[in-house]
Amino acid sequence: MASLPITDTLEIPEEQLQWSFARSSGPGGQNVNKVNSKATLRWIREPGTLSQAAWGRFRRNAKRYMTTEGEVVIQSQEHREQAQNVEACRQKLRSLIQLSLKPPKRRIATKPTKASRQRRLDNKRRRSDKKKSRQAKDF
Repeated sequence: MASLPITDTLEIPEEQLQWSFARSSGPGGQNVNKVNSKATLRWIREPGTLSQAAWGRFRRNAKRYMTTEGEVVIQSQEHREQAQNVEACRQKLRSLIQLSLKPPKRRIATKPTKASRQRRLDNKRRRSDKKKSRQAKDF
């Protein structure tokens, strides 16, 4: 297999990817009992593959795929053929890395509109009047 292209400038070398195959529990009839169609991809990241910021975002996004040693383990057994499951694993890793390469958008602070402030104050006043009307009058 070739390296895994992520973007035009970034690709994961094949040496960092380890594949293993097992019998699938998915569709396939009797064939599922004799063919190793489930694919498991292990990405053993070498330092420098991703920037520190991107690696931090990746770890947050891919928390469920991480082992305690820092390896990424992705499995696929949704297809009947091993090649399709391999491609599904590659695509999942590619999409997770692409997601982590984009820095999050900064939130632009906004102020409430004049009308919404007025509605809030009107509701507050009504609630206050309602509670005052429940109080016993002192005659």
